Amino acid sequence: MKKFKDAFQGIYDGFYHPSITIQWFLACCAIAAGFVLHLQIMEWVAVIICIGMVLTAEILNTCIEKLCDVYTKEKREEIRIIKDLAASGVLAASFASFLAAMLILIRHIQGG
Repeated sequence: MKKFKDAFQGIYDGFYHPSITIQWFLACCAIAAGFVLHLQIMEWVAVIICIGMVLTAEILNTCIEKLCDVYTKEKREEIRIIKDLAASGVLAASFASFLAAMLILIRHIQGG
């Protein structure tokens, strides 16, 4: 049970990090749009998977950035590369989610 408590504490702590807060806000927007568009079950599955994927990527990116900052505050090329790679994971997840959202949106705009 302690592991669950720690995990929920991590989610709570994440609300105070701007990047994670933005992703939670966008997740809420996606859910609201889903209700407005009356998504079908498989569309909801895609939205939920995308939200989970982006939030996970952002949380891990934040962890990696904080670990790098604890390791050193110096400007080092190795640290820059590590942080950029972590950020690129968020970008990849966000881009894939954007494409999924566009496919769902196009279907609803066309009335299909």
